[in-house]
Amino acid sequence: MEMLVIALLVGIVCGIFVYAGVLWRNERQRRREMLDRALAVVASVGVATARERPGMRRWLVGLAKGVAARFGEAVKPKEAKELTKTRAALVHAGYRQPKALEIYWGIKAGGALVGLLVGGLAVMTGRLPGRFSLLAMLCCVAVGFYLPGILLDGRVKKRQKAVLHGLPDALDLLVVCVEAGMGLDAAMHRVCVELSPREPAVGGELRLLTLELRAGKSRREALKNLSARVGLEEMGSLVAMLIQADMFGTSIAQTLRVYADAMRVKRFQLAEELAAKLPVKLLFPLVFFIFPTLLIVILGPAGLSIAQMFGGMNR
Repeated sequence: MEMLVIALLVGIVCGIFVYAGVLWRNERQRRREMLDRALAVVASVGVATARERPGMRRWLVGLAKGVAARFGEAVKPKEAKELTKTRAALVHAGYRQPKALEIYWGIKAGGALVGLLVGGLAVMTGRLPGRFSLLAMLCCVAVGFYLPGILLDGRVKKRQKAVLHGLPDALDLLVVCVEAGMGLDAAMHRVCVELSPREPAVGGELRLLTLELRAGKSRREALKNLSARVGLEEMGSLVAMLIQADMFGTSIAQTLRVYADAMRVKRFQLAEELAAKLPVKLLFPLVFFIFPTLLIVILGPAGLSIAQMFGGMNR
């Protein structure tokens, strides 16, 4: 039975390598054709360039994405609600490729298969009791399947935190640009250029906003897309205020200044809340790590002296 399982695993691995080789050959041929066409266009305008080959790492990443996308296309759920929720989470995390959803589900299914393989190998070693074999395999499969979702949620929270951290600075710069006489679209482009090196998350979102405006979308639609991409309540409130100011003709500079002041107050309150939680968080390290060390350092020499004294008296 064990030999049959090993032979089956070897066959699966060989099949994966053959499939990868076919994909690599097709991808290489497609890239070569695209590069030849690009070189022909560049040569027609009289610009010389060197023929560069894609690196091995880039090719491996592209191959892995292609395999995961094709695998995810077959295993992704059919419910529209689940797909919409997952697609929104991927957009909030910054993964906006056309095949991001399929790649994500391919990674989840691949993680489950890897967990099954690891659990099977652990069971085949014979070190686990028989009654725990099925439980160990189920745990490995569950870890492999749910780990990408956990990592995705962490990525979403990290990106939203970065956007929330840089939003007050972006609003201050936007207020300065608008009050200096620039239009809202030009001011957003200026803010994204100035803020991108220090706050890449906010700068990237504003850059996408300016690109949508240049592509011909209305300001209202582009702002709604910005709120949907970020997924923050604060960004949604800002977008609603800007849309209302645009619809009713009120002062955008005054609207931005009021909201920027509110964001500054909220940011200061959040810092105060974190500072108030600090003594409680320091209690356990103090009790379990710092206080015992201090007691050892202070009372240790006295304890050694007392022990030596009693030892001399016993003699």
